[in-house]
Amino acid sequence: MKLNRWMIGIITAVVLLQVGVVYAYKTEVIVKAENKDDFATVVAAVHQQMQPGGRYEHVSASERTGIDQHFNDMQALFDKYTTVGQMDQNAKVQLFNDQEFVNATLTHRDNKRLVCEHIAPVGSHIPRTTCRTYGEIMREQRDTQDMLDKMHQVQAPTGGKG
Repeated sequence: MKLNRWMIGIITAVVLLQVGVVYAYKTEVIVKAENKDDFATVVAAVHQQMQPGGRYEHVSASERTGIDQHFNDMQALFDKYTTVGQMDQNAKVQLFNDQEFVNATLTHRDNKRLVCEHIAPVGSHIPRTTCRTYGEIMREQRDTQDMLDKMHQVQAPTGGKG
């Protein structure tokens, strides 16, 4: 009887864990525009969110360059064809690929993206699953680096007799 309760508990935990994992992989379409005006609005919003404090503030300089290049390619398409409906098949494929590049990059650097780890805490052999947002992880890394830099400054000699 007790064994059945344990099995039900384990099965329930496994199902709940799988539901959590599925939710963690849900992606949001960030860049998608049907016409030139919508596209300009989307580009302005993404650039604003890439600023410090924005949702995509952790986009690296090289990633920002790639995003801007794809935005330029998309802008050229919307300059030639005002709407997606007017585009030929090759232009639609290029637009789709450009959007996918930008969306993938922004999704990866999204401060709200949930990142889960299954590791054993220090002093234990029993692994635990912990989930934090990408933004929390990046803030923790930045704060740790700042603390290490301050400790290094305190320990470093500031000159003196030689």
